[in-house]
Amino acid sequence: MTPVAVGFIGIGVLIILLFSGMPLGFVMGLVGFAGFAYLNSLDSALALLGMIPYSTFSNYGFSVLPLFMLMGTFLYTARISSDLYDSAYTWVGQFPGGLAMSTIAACGGFAAMCGSSTATAASIGIAVLPEMKRYKYSLGLATGSVACGGTLGVMIPPSIILIIYGIISQQSIGKLFIAGIVPGILQMLILIAVVFIVCKRNPSAGPPGPRTNFKEKFLSLGKIWIMFILFLLIMGGIYMGFFSPTEAGGVGCFGAFVIAVARRRLNWEAFLEAIYDTARITSMTFIIVVGAQIFGAFVAISRLPVELSAMISYMQLNRYIVIALILFLYLFLGSIMDTIAMMLLTVPIFLPLILSYGFDPIWFGIVATLMAEIGLITPPVGINVFVIKGIADVPMYTIFRGVGPFFIGLILLIVILIVFPQIPLFLPAAMR
Repeated sequence: MTPVAVGFIGIGVLIILLFSGMPLGFVMGLVGFAGFAYLNSLDSALALLGMIPYSTFSNYGFSVLPLFMLMGTFLYTARISSDLYDSAYTWVGQFPGGLAMSTIAACGGFAAMCGSSTATAASIGIAVLPEMKRYKYSLGLATGSVACGGTLGVMIPPSIILIIYGIISQQSIGKLFIAGIVPGILQMLILIAVVFIVCKRNPSAGPPGPRTNFKEKFLSLGKIWIMFILFLLIMGGIYMGFFSPTEAGGVGCFGAFVIAVARRRLNWEAFLEAIYDTARITSMTFIIVVGAQIFGAFVAISRLPVELSAMISYMQLNRYIVIALILFLYLFLGSIMDTIAMMLLTVPIFLPLILSYGFDPIWFGIVATLMAEIGLITPPVGINVFVIKGIADVPMYTIFRGVGPFFIGLILLIVILIVFPQIPLFLPAAMR
């Protein structure tokens, strides 16, 4: 049996075990270990099993993950999501669909501090869905806006997915963060525009709220101005070269801790819970990373990426057809599996192919991340949809129906980024 055939069999076994409910990291580690042992030897596979966990856990670059996760948990404890929503509603609540627009704006603000899609959707959803029900918003628009607004969690930096992509692709995490700013803002504006269009066509879907004067709008910023300062400190420091992404994570984590304490929303019990949640999520993420690297070593020795690249090159397809096929695969995988695992699984396979066709790896990281996040609102699974269902107790088909218009808007954003790759690249090019 050829190594390539073994590689395909390994991927097939991986998919079968994933659907069996086995934990993701252990699935990738087990299949990778068995495949590597078959193609090389048991001794070399055991050596791999010893080296990869050590090299992963001792990698300084990975220390950025728990720092940004802890920052997000501190901000969640401080109930920043509610403050962001209140401020956004004061500004745009009087428009048709204003509550949904406020929700998306609050998701964007919380995403700039959190870095996780599901955490953003859950945190904002808990705060806003009861309010939208009280104002008689359609359930589709209400749940769809929260599920899709949550996708901002991995685009607007700091982003856990972009950190993972930067580590496995050996690209600058700082440049990836900066590259995500403009596409993230553009994504937020497109989602708000979708709400406006939906409510123009059906005004009863999002009745306008009470009007507020400029003084009320200005005063609403009093609760959240410190968030803008913290965001500018983190991203400005990275952009100007004052500190690395890992150091920025430490600065952001300390800043979030100070904010939570200053607002008297962080007692000893909440502090321990934040530490526990961070440790749990970090451990889970590291196990997935280790498993994916073991599986990646097996895929590499099977020569599957090389043969796949050679086959596509031999077919002489247009570069945009190639990127369209890859992004469609990301959409499919994103609908059935975790985005971290998907990036770890696919980037080692597709990145050499992307580079051979002359695409920029920073640009590809932004586009692939966005496509993976669109998968989080795509049937049959759509993890963000499941999160919202758990919060709102709304039928799945209602949420997916509400997601539909936003899905079209996000696909339009993908097309814009492909046609105009300068959008995510011009800021990183100006970095020190």
